[in-house]
Amino acid sequence: MQTLKLVAVSAGLSSPSSTRLLADRLVQAARYRLAEQEYAVEAEVVELRDLAVDIAKNLVTGFPSEALQKAVDKVTGADGVIAVTPVFTASYSGLFKSFFDLIDPTALTGTPVLLGATGGTARHSLVLDHALRPLFAYLRARTAPTAVYAASEDWGTGGDEYTEGLPHRITRAGEEFADLIAATAHTRPDPGEEFVPFEKQLADLRLD
Repeated sequence: MQTLKLVAVSAGLSSPSSTRLLADRLVQAARYRLAEQEYAVEAEVVELRDLAVDIAKNLVTGFPSEALQKAVDKVTGADGVIAVTPVFTASYSGLFKSFFDLIDPTALTGTPVLLGATGGTARHSLVLDHALRPLFAYLRARTAPTAVYAASEDWGTGGDEYTEGLPHRITRAGEEFADLIAATAHTRPDPGEEFVPFEKQLADLRLD
């Protein structure tokens, strides 16, 4: 059974926070879907509030602390990343952006990413498309089709005949994200398989 690593990045500032709660629910939805496809899952959550001082110092000095470097390594080494931020001034939080500013622009190339955001009102739901998707497009990640925005009034509601409730949106997003991870995992080379440079492959063809 292949083991996949999921890392959720939560930029919530309070403890507990709705941002962390949404991240946990998305991890759970993706885990269920991957289990159905017979994958084992290792999931971790990176709480940026615990790294806020380290992130600020790194932006000034250019040197990450050991804890911050571990967090960055977890994110860049994951098979899939769930990124959830609270909304501040109609965009992602400064803490969220500062963390991803520290990641090499090519380190998430091709990595499946599920986007999420929380806010006090549904008016900010477009943050997913006007702020988060462009950020991860720049990082060359593969964002899942469905992103999830959770306003305060969404928690504890099941929706109606016109609007899908938050639990349904979380499930759909998690399943799409899991399918994207599984598809990506199938295309990755076997770690035990010897890598043959293109020049050598071309030379072997000429010898034939």
